[in-house]
Amino acid sequence: MAETHNDQEFLEFLVKSIVDKPEEVRVDRQVDEMGVLLTLHVSAQDMGQVVGRQGGTAKSIRSLLKIIGMKNNARVNLKIEEPEGGRRHQSPERRGREESLPEAPDNLGTTETVDKVINDIKEDL
Repeated sequence: MAETHNDQEFLEFLVKSIVDKPEEVRVDRQVDEMGVLLTLHVSAQDMGQVVGRQGGTAKSIRSLLKIIGMKNNARVNLKIEEPEGGRRHQSPERRGREESLPEAPDNLGTTETVDKVINDIKEDL
């Protein structure tokens, strides 16, 4: 078995505690001049639990890892590896809501929209 470290063990324990398939959790650890990079691998079904609503859970995990890194005089970063089939993996009802969102008018490009907003703000000043 490969050597494990406090940060790696902590991340594995934490993530295995919140996912439905703890047996599929794997953490790779890489050290370079930038510090420690922990790469987290989970099942596609567990990505939502690891990332959380608006990324809240992932941000919290990263904060905890930074604390562990400070304690060990190391910079610890987390990369959450996108599993096969995990990207945009959503429930059918959520997909239906996104498909029903109105599209932007074809006659307005992004640049035109940004320019319009900037001009509107300048006029208000």
